[in-house]
Amino acid sequence: MKKIVIILSLVVGAKSFAQEIEVKNLKKHVYFLADDKMKGRGTGSEENLKAAKYIAKEFKKYKLQPLGEDGYFQGFEAKVKKVKVVDSIRSAKNVIAFLDNKAEKTIVIGAHYDHLGEGKQGSSLAKDSYGMIHNGADDNASGVAGLLELARFYSKNKVTEPVNFLFIAFGAEELGLVGSRYFVKHPTYDLSKVHWMLNMDMIGRLNKESGVSIIGYGTSPTFETIFNEINPTDFVKFYTGYEGRGGSDQTSFYEKDIPVLFFHTGGHDDYHKPTDDADKVDYKSLKGILNLEKAVIEESFKIETMPFRSTDKTEK
Repeated sequence: MKKIVIILSLVVGAKSFAQEIEVKNLKKHVYFLADDKMKGRGTGSEENLKAAKYIAKEFKKYKLQPLGEDGYFQGFEAKVKKVKVVDSIRSAKNVIAFLDNKAEKTIVIGAHYDHLGEGKQGSSLAKDSYGMIHNGADDNASGVAGLLELARFYSKNKVTEPVNFLFIAFGAEELGLVGSRYFVKHPTYDLSKVHWMLNMDMIGRLNKESGVSIIGYGTSPTFETIFNEINPTDFVKFYTGYEGRGGSDQTSFYEKDIPVLFFHTGGHDDYHKPTDDADKVDYKSLKGILNLEKAVIEESFKIETMPFRSTDKTEK
């Protein structure tokens, strides 16, 4: 009898372990992507491609279905506009994976993996930063770590959810949301089946007084229903913003009348500077944000349809 109890305990324990967001995994991803060896993951660089391959390798490990145009990859070109450079047209990739639960509706979970490279493509806010590595730990290795950890969780939790998941790591966001805009113009999945889209960009530096911002609350009337079921005391502090636009890849989906939520912990002194390093990320709070996202995702399972409501009346 004791042997049976021990075996059952091990099985339950292993299952519970698989169902937890793990800080060690978040650290592993951020420290890899934001290492000096990755030279800031600038679009078109060898290191940017290395980051894309790293993400694809993780997707393959989770046995997710490739849904790019070349395995997990969807290639496109992006242009550097803010500074004059010889190689202004650069090759880039989205990395796309699908968790097929044989459901009618699909949730898109996204985050961009590119950053500013060595300060040669513009957008750096540091003085005399040309040639300096911008590691982009918060922007946006933190979001990619969240993307990969949610991909691991939903693919390994031994539960068949009532939705499918489309996981997308976007390229060339820093050059003007190029990867996400390319995807919605050349989708590798039927956008009419997308229930809603969750985007993560800079979720690694939580200000515990203000909380994590959740932009896009107003893009569907059903988000109010979902958040009414979320007990704020169970999660990290958060506040909601009505508008669907807002400087990151959810905007591309919003412009296609898809409801969106964008999780973001706000600006800080290291934003777009060489000092945005992995040791400054708050991994415990990052885990807390992902647990909040999971709660929102799982409440949305109960919603049959997600009618889109434009938050900008002038654009219709």
